[in-house]
Amino acid sequence: MADRTILVVGTYDTKQDELGYIAEVIRAQGGGVVTMDVSVLGDPAGPVDYSKHQVAEAGGASIAEAIAGEDENLAMQIMACGSAALAARLCAGGVFDGVVVLGGSMGTDLALDLCAALPLGVPKYIVSTVSFSPMIPPHRLAADVQMILWAGGLYGLNSVCKASLSQAAGAVLGAARAVEKPNRDRPLIGMTSFGKTVLRYMVTLKPALEARGFEVAVFHATGMGGRAFEALAAEGAFAAVLDFAPQEVGNHLHGSAISAGPDRLTAAGKAGVPQIVSIGCYDLVDLVGWHELPAALQDRPVHAHNRLITSVVMTAEERVAMAQALCAKLAEATGPVVFLLPTQGGNEWDRAGGPLSDPEALAAFVAAMRDHCPANVTLIELDAHINDPAFSEAALRVVDGWLGAGDLTL
Repeated sequence: MADRTILVVGTYDTKQDELGYIAEVIRAQGGGVVTMDVSVLGDPAGPVDYSKHQVAEAGGASIAEAIAGEDENLAMQIMACGSAALAARLCAGGVFDGVVVLGGSMGTDLALDLCAALPLGVPKYIVSTVSFSPMIPPHRLAADVQMILWAGGLYGLNSVCKASLSQAAGAVLGAARAVEKPNRDRPLIGMTSFGKTVLRYMVTLKPALEARGFEVAVFHATGMGGRAFEALAAEGAFAAVLDFAPQEVGNHLHGSAISAGPDRLTAAGKAGVPQIVSIGCYDLVDLVGWHELPAALQDRPVHAHNRLITSVVMTAEERVAMAQALCAKLAEATGPVVFLLPTQGGNEWDRAGGPLSDPEALAAFVAAMRDHCPANVTLIELDAHINDPAFSEAALRVVDGWLGAGDLTL
């Protein structure tokens, strides 16, 4: 018997050979296969486990409706909606242990929805002709999705594309066998940060929170990390969040490609999860390092972090807009919210006398936070820098207060 079963998804009317090859490799390695057809116009050459009709119906439509629209984009969105709903239902029922989806740009569009509908820890592989393409927005990527470039395989099998397809088959089966899915033995706290060169509070807070009985996951807030953080918050995975690096909000406001999408800093609030929020790197716009700086962001202090990321310092006016954006998002929260405002700065480079220090712009941000902080948010000002011990101590006092009041439980 197969020890793990993989869901193989694609348009079986046009890619039967490629999908069949993936299934063949999985079975040769001792795995099981279930198949899902997301075709619209044609029919597969052989039987599939879940037909295109079942897929469309799972999305509240029918193949006839998809065809009648005479719009390939609309038709694929019907199939994307249905495949995501059906895959989520099958996953919850234990029908499969991992998924691999094959497609070009059309199939990849569908695959992104399908994978996003599955929980963290279920192996998700997309074999695509547009893997790693900038046309794929970060906010559509599932937290743990993997992509493999489908090289040389747009029309039929050959030795080049078999190399990609066989790797994908082995990868998804191996992942399904090896994965250690998240457990909920201890309540989980989600924290956002950057590396220790710029933010350091997690060095103190992680062991302190673990000593209290929590598990702590720290997310690198460089677009994809924030996206994973938001996805888990939406799932209800966190008992509380310490969202101390909301910089992706500013990145999005400035049109940076390093974005977690428009919904950053919203999922925990919608779920009623207790939040402590602060200003880690609030004053910086991260941009793709190998892109030319936009004209509007030139002629100001810049920190080249590496060849991938360049950070540009915000003006006072931009920091006021950032404060307003943070407050507007937090105003929608349904659970407890505390905003810790360290008035001496929000990253190691902006300390007094530091290379990116701008005391007047920092003061403008602090004033804007005071002016716009919504009534549902408790604003705590600290005469400290975010990397000072006083900041971490204040965060722990808030957590301990929540524990004492019953807002947070172990």
